[in-house]
Amino acid sequence: MLDINDIRIIRQIRAGNTRAFSLLVERHKGLVFNLAMRMLQNREEAEEIAQDVFVKIFKSLDSFKGDAKFQTWVYRIAYNSCLDKLKKIKHNRNTISIDENNIHRIADLDERLENMEKEDRLDTVAACLQELPGEEHALLMMYYYENKSLDEIASIVKLKSNHIKVKLFRLRKKMEILLNKKIEEQVMS
Repeated sequence: MLDINDIRIIRQIRAGNTRAFSLLVERHKGLVFNLAMRMLQNREEAEEIAQDVFVKIFKSLDSFKGDAKFQTWVYRIAYNSCLDKLKKIKHNRNTISIDENNIHRIADLDERLENMEKEDRLDTVAACLQELPGEEHALLMMYYYENKSLDEIASIVKLKSNHIKVKLFRLRKKMEILLNKKIEEQVMS
């Protein structure tokens, strides 16, 4: 399942050509940085994590067995590094209980979203995504924006696919609540 170029580069590194590692960094730096930015929402922290991730990858490259795509392995290391960073800095974000009573139904939400200009809708959804903690934000981004399958996400976050499915269901409910609040705020102002 490995990309042929990744296989070639990994073989070169394992054979002693440590300079070839820069090719792996070049190939995967965008993926790592973008994930870190989405989860940490801070450029300096994302850059720091990206560097740390590639140091970890270099040090543990021999442990890569090739059971999954190299890109998935890299993503998993980056994801876990971001989670560790989030735990350390303890971002204080507003959290919303999934059990919170919501008087608006999904149909009402859809109707109000349709009435908004497309750009306003995208801005509203993006603002709601920013309110989610890093792990939740990353899960939604992987599934909806990066079109990763449940199995790919499960492999990255080391959970079962069914658990990911449940988390995504709960996150959709949470997003519904956030969207309703944002739309009400916009209507009231």
